[in-house]
Amino acid sequence: MSDVGEVGRKAGRGLRWSLLGNVVMKAGSFAMSLVLARLLTNDDFGVFAIALAASQFVIHVNDAGVIAATVQWRGRLEEIAPTATVVAIASSFTLYGLFWVIAPFYASFAGNEDATWVIRILMATNVVYGLTAVRSAALMRRFEQDKLAWANLAGFGANAAVSITLAADGAGAYSFAWGQLSGAALTGVLVLVLARVRIAFGFDRVLAARLLRFGLPLCVGLGIEGLLLNVDVVIVGDTLGTAQLGFYLLAYNIAAWVPGIIGTALRYVALPSFSRLAEEGPAAIQEGVRRAVPLLGCLVLPIAAVMCVLAPALVEFLYEPRWLPSAQVLRFLAIVMAVRMLSLLITDILAGLGITRATLWVNVCWALALVPALLVGARTGGIQGAATAHAVVAVVLALPLLAFALRRAGVPVGLFAAGLARPLLAAVLAGVAMAGLATVVDGAFLELCVAGGAGLLLFVLVAVPRAALLHLVRHLVHGGRAHVGR
Repeated sequence: MSDVGEVGRKAGRGLRWSLLGNVVMKAGSFAMSLVLARLLTNDDFGVFAIALAASQFVIHVNDAGVIAATVQWRGRLEEIAPTATVVAIASSFTLYGLFWVIAPFYASFAGNEDATWVIRILMATNVVYGLTAVRSAALMRRFEQDKLAWANLAGFGANAAVSITLAADGAGAYSFAWGQLSGAALTGVLVLVLARVRIAFGFDRVLAARLLRFGLPLCVGLGIEGLLLNVDVVIVGDTLGTAQLGFYLLAYNIAAWVPGIIGTALRYVALPSFSRLAEEGPAAIQEGVRRAVPLLGCLVLPIAAVMCVLAPALVEFLYEPRWLPSAQVLRFLAIVMAVRMLSLLITDILAGLGITRATLWVNVCWALALVPALLVGARTGGIQGAATAHAVVAVVLALPLLAFALRRAGVPVGLFAAGLARPLLAAVLAGVAMAGLATVVDGAFLELCVAGGAGLLLFVLVAVPRAALLHLVRHLVHGGRAHVGR
């Protein structure tokens, strides 16, 4: 298992860098939004939201799955890079041309024709991603997530500088679009330099066919996944109106913190890790699963427990008491978040094995069941009914489908059950403790500090093996002594 250990070491380092980069980016984005909120109007934000919705959907299908196919490629990177580069560029330019044409119609359909040129500018960022797709894949394939993190952070710095400067000069929604494009361009240049992959263009039909057979099903599956992430917002807004949608969106945004930080970081390392392990054989894959699942559970389940149990305190502390209707929505969307994080890991395991159609069919079935469930839930139970329907479909349908896909791929489902058992038990016990303490503590802040702190401590004591805890304590004690000695 030495190869598994080496992959695990590289993946751990990559995950730490990805998490650090995402946390800094999220904090920076929040700070930038506070500044822009004082420089721009609600209409400016609305125009940008229309453009961003289109861009976020396209980004899932922009490179025709070339990044994932390149990361998973079993041979030498040099043999596939020229063809993969051509495919990614052709795909991104084709989609850009398509959205250039339909931008006026999309903007009109969304209710604001002023968004047309904002869409066209913002969509150019996806062209940059297409130009750099293979180089980004090379960095992920080599577990050089530190270089990706620095490139993304530099790009964010350019984005913030351009956006704030243009907003102060009265550019309105265009400040967002030009800022995003400037940041993407700088990130792209740095990725091209740091990847150290010779720029070459070529086209081999056989290689292209192999790339697309792997990438297109995954690409379509991720596109459907993008729809799954937004369909509830559309249905709630259409069924219940903008006021109720505001409460739902607040809970949705809180629940999206974990996928936005941990999920993105996980995707940077999970696919290259399982792709390399797949080259070693089934035993290596199983050992990788045995190590990855408990880690995922320990990262996600305590946060889900806090969101489920202390949702009212969390909403009241972060926002205001008038937003408390969002709390009941957040309880159920936290469950959806946990299932979504598990599905991200399973998707990357299947992709690492070269199996991408299974993910496509799981997401298709998930979407077909979710839409009518959301309609019924919203009409019968309002925003809480919609959130409940979302959670029920995720647990009752999506989880069994994902388990079936794993079993068909030859990965024992029992490995997942065993890996999640201890963190899940810890989350349940922590939730019970938090619920009990919340009844005797007054005030949102105290609830989060006392009940939340005690629950998280209990989770750690139950979920983390005793040997790992002792190792951590020794490390902290010795580190503290060394610091004092200096």
